[in-house]
Amino acid sequence: MPFLSGTPPSKPENPVFAIVLGNTLLSTVPGISAAGMSPEKTVLTPILDSELITHGAIRSRKWKPNTPTGCPTPAVITRAMMVLLGMEPLFINAGLTTQPVIPCLDVYGEPGKDPRDGDAVPRARELYIRGDQVGRFLSQSADLLMLGECVPGGTTTALCVLRGLGIPARVSSSFINNPVALKEAICAQVQERIRAENTRDPLDIIRIGGDPMLAVAAGIVSSFKGNAILAGGTQMLAVAAVLRDLGKKVPSVVTTVYVRDDPSAGFAGTAEMIGTRVYYVDPDFATIGNKGFARYCEGEVKEGIGAGGAMFLARMMGRSEGEIREALLTTVSGY
Repeated sequence: MPFLSGTPPSKPENPVFAIVLGNTLLSTVPGISAAGMSPEKTVLTPILDSELITHGAIRSRKWKPNTPTGCPTPAVITRAMMVLLGMEPLFINAGLTTQPVIPCLDVYGEPGKDPRDGDAVPRARELYIRGDQVGRFLSQSADLLMLGECVPGGTTTALCVLRGLGIPARVSSSFINNPVALKEAICAQVQERIRAENTRDPLDIIRIGGDPMLAVAAGIVSSFKGNAILAGGTQMLAVAAVLRDLGKKVPSVVTTVYVRDDPSAGFAGTAEMIGTRVYYVDPDFATIGNKGFARYCEGEVKEGIGAGGAMFLARMMGRSEGEIREALLTTVSGY
């Protein structure tokens, strides 16, 4: 397929690229997430990835920006595009277990709890309102908002929220082999709690089984006055579904073909059920000449921290496919 699946919107005059960072303690459950060197260390991934994007290196800890198999973190992709565009991303702390080491706009949330043990995001409604305030602020200076996320374990909370909204969704995974049975078992317990409360309110469903990013991202997009595009995979479909059920405009989503082609996720079908337009980016990592990036084609990592949206934005801003691929190779060669 071509680099982009469709014609992007017209070139914005004042774009902003923002990434909502958060944690869910579900990422520490063995087998849930590959976004870290171990289940316990997955909670550090948003901090480390944001540091890499900001500085081009990890200074706070000894850490290599790739999986144990050598697959580069998607933060490498986002870093390459920010350098290519000469842009500085905005990071928004929705709720992290550890204080970030780079400047963040902080909405003072807490990490998401394990939804099997009680409410995952007790202050979901408050975080939504704070996100709404952030969206109003960004509307003062930006005409395009490309909004990404970084929440290890977030596909499982997205599954819980999508199912709670009555959408028979499946979700993707950073693993090649999606731990579907484990996610379904967790989701089944969460759905019991949702049914016990007899609620279809999207913010109550996030409170019961979501993560802080979902509430904050939905709030930001709900009030942003320009064109808002969600940069990510099935987690961003959950944000779009929340906005739909809140009666808000449903934003477009941009992701990579590696998420679209995940047979365990059914991304395109879920997007159609929600009613959101999706753009797909195909950087053709099979021919890019880097073995680590080639693992994306095998189903590892696939997407994350706004990587697909960053490449999409680069094309919107007039960068060629060749320039994008060269920037990716130059950046990844430094790690």
